[in-house]
Amino acid sequence: MNTIAIKEINGKQLYHSFLSGAHRIFENQKILNKINVFPVADADTGTNLASTMRSIIDISIPSENLKISAVSIADAALTGARGNSGIIFAQFLYGFSNELKAKETITVEDFAESMRNAVRYAYEAIANPVEGTILSVIKDWAEHLYDLKDKLDDFILMLIEAFLKATESLNATSARMKELTKTEVVDAGAKGFVVFLEGMLEFFKTGKQVSTEVLNADQVIDEDVIVGHDVITYRYCSEALLTGENLNKENIKKALDGFGDSTVVAGSPQKTRIHIHTDTPWLLFVELGKLGNIASQKVDDMVMQHRIASSPKQKIALVTDSSCDLPSDIIEKYQIQVVPLSIHFGETFYLDGITMKPEQFNNMLDNSPVYPSTSQPGYKEFYNRYNYLSTHYESILAVNISSKLSGTWQNSLNAATKVSEHTGKRIDVVNSKLTSVSLGLLLLRAAKAMESGISHDELMDEMQHWIDKSKVLVTVRTLKYMVKSGRVSNTKGFIGKLMNLKPVITVDKEGKTVAFGKGYTVKQSMKLVMKDIEKFVKGKKVWGYAIGHASNEKTALWYADKMEALTGMKPEFIQNASPALVANVGLGVVDVAVLLD
Repeated sequence: MNTIAIKEINGKQLYHSFLSGAHRIFENQKILNKINVFPVADADTGTNLASTMRSIIDISIPSENLKISAVSIADAALTGARGNSGIIFAQFLYGFSNELKAKETITVEDFAESMRNAVRYAYEAIANPVEGTILSVIKDWAEHLYDLKDKLDDFILMLIEAFLKATESLNATSARMKELTKTEVVDAGAKGFVVFLEGMLEFFKTGKQVSTEVLNADQVIDEDVIVGHDVITYRYCSEALLTGENLNKENIKKALDGFGDSTVVAGSPQKTRIHIHTDTPWLLFVELGKLGNIASQKVDDMVMQHRIASSPKQKIALVTDSSCDLPSDIIEKYQIQVVPLSIHFGETFYLDGITMKPEQFNNMLDNSPVYPSTSQPGYKEFYNRYNYLSTHYESILAVNISSKLSGTWQNSLNAATKVSEHTGKRIDVVNSKLTSVSLGLLLLRAAKAMESGISHDELMDEMQHWIDKSKVLVTVRTLKYMVKSGRVSNTKGFIGKLMNLKPVITVDKEGKTVAFGKGYTVKQSMKLVMKDIEKFVKGKKVWGYAIGHASNEKTALWYADKMEALTGMKPEFIQNASPALVANVGLGVVDVAVLLD
């Protein structure tokens, strides 16, 4: 036990006290998830705070200079902040770092004054501050620090007294908010802050630093227990990090007005973190893109999260990526987890199907000064998803776009391998060798088989057979988009334009896109597709078929009529094609997928 009075602290001491607090958050994240009730009972407050702490650990750089360390910690927190409580905490840290004088060390008096002034930043970040939450406990703690600054000149004694006040304030949260009174729990975010203070105090009392090995072993996990549940007023928990020059928080709040609730806008004029619950993230992010560069974004479907946590339909989680082109009603019915690809218009990017709908993309394609590109989901996106699902399912099956067309499958496999090692859960990642509606059709068959009670082993045995029985053909209206995307050279594009070629593309058995044929009119190409499908299904039983299109419903319906006449079946679905396909082959594209029984 460190019994020597601490009159001043430097940047390294502040940094290590934060690491100690972060470690205590990691230790308590399960219970924080469990008691998460407000603003929505989605069981992720502990995970969100832990992710914010993980960013501080991974990004911030300690310095002997206290001001420099505080700025680095605050910047790291803003970069990685997640959830309502995480962003409020990050904004509080930003306020603290901003209020600090440029000094190597800080006294008890300056520390208390800077913390009290930082409270204002936290309140200003919230559109509608609610007492009885993390805000109240931060305020009570900081004000008590300020009251003690003229009575005590020892950091340890001051933090002990202030910690007792924070604990008292925490216990009062269950009586200050009706959502907490009903469930007889304290506010999860407020408890997270008190847990953090406990770790911080422990460092100053003992002087013991948390080792790098211990911090690296701390995992950000999700918990599967929810205490209570109120009506979710807005479906999507949406977050973004805006970067730029002279970002104006008041202008951002005005832009967010009317989109939803639980609004938090935190950060500096160069880096601003946004949190809001909304029903229309795809409209919201278009507006945000006008205000600054969207450096990162995250959207969680809280309705889906709650259903999975309270009543998962199957023992096996089914995961894919947004290239599958499945309609939302099928995704929701079978609780299919879709990890989105990214769509980039210059420096601004969107999440495929979530913050950018196909219809929006199609409208922007010809009007944007920059031709868009797509990129696969990163390792982290898959890691977080598998980590979350491993707490709710016995096993996980992921089926991704062909590895020959994207690095998505590899990132998915790498993340699955790591999560499986940590959790002991079985996670299989299948290279579908397909894309678009052919991948969607494969997933639908797997979902229906799971509904009928198929085991994980049986499903894996069937998967390769279904892949081998799949076929997809794509008709392209014009080569200009394939030239712009780099899929076709300028020379070939010029020749194709002169000859008025309308190519037909397929995906071969290795999962590569290859030219199947060409017509000199769209009608010729369409007839070529139907002729090959007739040959493919002749004498065989068809399980189902699906059709995708990009602003070409007329042709899609023509195919539907022809396919129904051929098979006697209605399409499993007709869907607007994802930007992942359209960016490469262009507007007017139509793809037809068939899966044999």
